[in-house]
Amino acid sequence: MSSGIQIKPKTAVQKSKTSPLPCSPKPAIKPQPKPSDKLNPKTINPFGAHSRPPSAFAAIYAKGGIPCRLVHGSVKHRLQWECLPETVPFDPLLVTLAEAHSDDEVFGRGLDALVQLSAVVGPPLNDHLKHLLTNLSRRLMDKKFREKTTVALQKLEQYGGKAAVAIIKSKIPTYCPISS
Repeated sequence: MSSGIQIKPKTAVQKSKTSPLPCSPKPAIKPQPKPSDKLNPKTINPFGAHSRPPSAFAAIYAKGGIPCRLVHGSVKHRLQWECLPETVPFDPLLVTLAEAHSDDEVFGRGLDALVQLSAVVGPPLNDHLKHLLTNLSRRLMDKKFREKTTVALQKLEQYGGKAAVAIIKSKIPTYCPISS
């Protein structure tokens, strides 16, 4: 009993047409743009993953390398330190804070925090000033932050004493100390 269907064996020419050789490259087929692509341009998905890599500060904070956390209140937010601010190791924490961000708002807040920390800690902060002054000198040239940076340097001088003046002058030779 035969089913009536005959299968012919493929010839050598037919085999070479249907199966590509393992060494031959396949032709790259580029997808053709659809007409609707012009009408519906690609947009950013606000709920998608961010393409920008996290900053050094964000990465260290996420790993728990900064001994504080943000406590969200209904109206105000505040920092809760895991240890006393006087006992926080300055290096690499302050260096990370100073170098991590170039955002203007963050820099302004960081400058305020540096002044407050200087008021609490005093002269022991002088050992770490040279790391912070590079960024402060850059922002001193920016019109937006010139006055605020100058005030911060004066506060660092006030709370750090004469040793702070010498360190500031070594990194920012144009600085005019308030206690001449």
